Amino acid sequence: MRRLLLALALLACAAPLRAQAPANPGVLNVYNWADYIDPAALERFTRETGIRVRYDVYDTLETLEGKLSAGRSGYDIVVPTSEPSFNRLLRAGALRPLDMARIPNARHLDPALMAEVAKLDTGNRHGVIYLWGTVGLAVVPERIRALWPDAPLDSLELVLNPENLRRIARCGVVVMDSAVDVLPTVLRHLGRDPLSGDAADLAEAQRRLLAIRPHLRAIPSPPAIIEQLAAGEVCAALAYSGDTIQAGARAREAGRPFTVQYLPPREGAQLSFDMLAIPADAPNPEAAHAFINFVLQPEVMAGITRQVRYPNAVPASRALLPAELREDPSIFPPPEVIARSFLAGTPPQAAERARARLWARFKAGR
Repeated sequence: MRRLLLALALLACAAPLRAQAPANPGVLNVYNWADYIDPAALERFTRETGIRVRYDVYDTLETLEGKLSAGRSGYDIVVPTSEPSFNRLLRAGALRPLDMARIPNARHLDPALMAEVAKLDTGNRHGVIYLWGTVGLAVVPERIRALWPDAPLDSLELVLNPENLRRIARCGVVVMDSAVDVLPTVLRHLGRDPLSGDAADLAEAQRRLLAIRPHLRAIPSPPAIIEQLAAGEVCAALAYSGDTIQAGARAREAGRPFTVQYLPPREGAQLSFDMLAIPADAPNPEAAHAFINFVLQPEVMAGITRQVRYPNAVPASRALLPAELREDPSIFPPPEVIARSFLAGTPPQAAERARARLWARFKAGR
């Protein structure tokens, strides 16, 4: 973690290399989260390489994993979260080793951040970090304070304590539909191992989730939460950091009479790294390598962070951002926030099955 703290302060200064087009450009098929790219980057990539981009989106990691596990997805680039999705796909042999000779711009990547991912992908052979962020609290302070002036806005107690949640339920509270992100946070909040597959630990997590379920307005997909927060339909959510910041920007642009803020939980936020990877059966791996190399240019990554409000793993890009983004602690967490953060890891398969059953019961409310 000390290495991670140092990495966040580094600024690389090497000049970027332009994307190299493969001999037969064709079409690049990308499968990524919604609202997770700079459209201008896609247009520039096509201009520079002649490669047309077909861009599809998913709304949960489970959807991504299901598509790749079935095989013959038709995609050349996918963006799984390092743990557990990237790790599970790696173990299943669903990802193609990268030809790093075709990705010279990988030299811009933060070595300490890449070392974190190398713990599960030896030698970083199958993926590079695209963007990263934390799981925490999305809040509309004005609406929450109107119901509960002393609400602990920066504590998981706000949404995971049923008595507290009941006090603010009228203004709308949601938890994102992502077991791989929510369960580790709940377990950590309960003082248990976020990686735990122990029956007693999971039973305690299930009790807590079922206790808050009656007070939740919904369990929507992460992209849906962006719209709900921006429109003022909800006042609190357990959500991704960048999604919350996007929602706040949309609310300001629309002239909404409220603010949307992201607060990392004082108890510690879950860190996640989203990876650029190539499926094992990708139809156009040459174009995929060209795309990864293109994206890792500092000015391209700066444009993506500017658009989606998530930090990236190319330190030299930070100097290219406007000061209000570069110095925003909700985008680039300060050292003390990182020090309290945790990586969830990938549970054993038996634990994953138990967690899937737990999550289904939570969504059903029984």
